[in-house]
Amino acid sequence: MEDATMALSINTNTGAMLALQNLNKTNMHLEEVQKRINTGLEVASAKDDGGTYAIAQRMRAQVGGYGVVQQSLDMSMSITDVALAAGEAISDLLIEMKEKALAAADVSLDSSSRTALNEDFKALRDQVATIVSNAEFNGTNLINNSVSSITALANSDGSNTLRISDENMSLGGGVVTLAATASFATAGDASTIVTTIETSLDNLNQSLARLGTGAKAVEVHKSFVTKLSDALETGIGALVDADMAKESARLQALQVKQQLGVQALSIANQAPGTITSLFG
Repeated sequence: MEDATMALSINTNTGAMLALQNLNKTNMHLEEVQKRINTGLEVASAKDDGGTYAIAQRMRAQVGGYGVVQQSLDMSMSITDVALAAGEAISDLLIEMKEKALAAADVSLDSSSRTALNEDFKALRDQVATIVSNAEFNGTNLINNSVSSITALANSDGSNTLRISDENMSLGGGVVTLAATASFATAGDASTIVTTIETSLDNLNQSLARLGTGAKAVEVHKSFVTKLSDALETGIGALVDADMAKESARLQALQVKQQLGVQALSIANQAPGTITSLFG
């Protein structure tokens, strides 16, 4: 019967070969675990898991796209907020102007008092024009008829947008119908201006409502995009992030296994030395 024990040979050390193979395998696994610990990723490249890496990359592209969407929405929100603030200020000024004109419409008022009221009225009127011309953010003015509308990106590939239309609040425009040169010299002039201002206030309230609705839509969509981006980030993490507790346990086990492998290789390397005792 053939002896199943390993033959002693000075040319071939099969035990050392097996020990070295096992040690190399352990070292490879140890390197893999150390890489995961260093990067925090179980799938750091296509070499680790091509399919999962491709899915994660597509999701990362979406997250990057939604980052741009959030910037676009923020820009639109800022432009609209400035327009709203200006519109509200104009509304307050129109109310003051109406009070001045209404007081001047009193036929019993003397001429000098009406003239003083008219000077106050013109100062308020000019302030409206100043607000309209300065109500811009990053070079965009939504209330002076310089743009027809603004748009914000709504999805990660730019195929959908949110649109907010311009509201021309310039004096003599479609909203504030009061002329840029409006003033009064008589009670009749003042009475006519009161009616014009009331119409302007009604128009302005509608404009502010439209701007407010647009701003709210942008705000709601920004909140949705933030949640969607966070969900994608969570999904990417579930796909590629390493479980650090698990990797820590594997690291400890592999380090022990590596030490034992080195000892096994050392023992196997000493085996040929016993051959010399056969010829002593």
